[in-house]
Amino acid sequence: MSAAITPGLHASFAYTVTDADTAAALESGLVPVLSTPRVLALAERATVEALQGALEEGATTVGAKVELEHLLATPVGAPVEVGATLERVEGRRLVFSIRVTDAGRVAARGRVTRVVVDLERFLAGVAARR
Repeated sequence: MSAAITPGLHASFAYTVTDADTAAALESGLVPVLSTPRVLALAERATVEALQGALEEGATTVGAKVELEHLLATPVGAPVEVGATLERVEGRRLVFSIRVTDAGRVAARGRVTRVVVDLERFLAGVAARR
């Protein structure tokens, strides 16, 4: 594994909630606010962005574990800030803390664990299961 993968790697980005991000649109509820499934997708995007340039050629990461608290309802049109910081490296397991803020308030927080894999070997294993 790359020596560039060290605790402290971080990525963040701004995102504006759209109708397509709502619980109603994603069928995870009836309300027109930022859905928990979209919060998770945004958090995972931040973890992937934090690793840009740090992985060895031919390597990627896959999601393995999620702990997520969705604390605040965010309406359509609201901007949020999404961030992920690599907290721990446990062999191939990478543990990130994630945070989504809405106007400075914590809308969601948690941890995402990703595992470093060889992309070709991983895809070959998936194809063998078909």
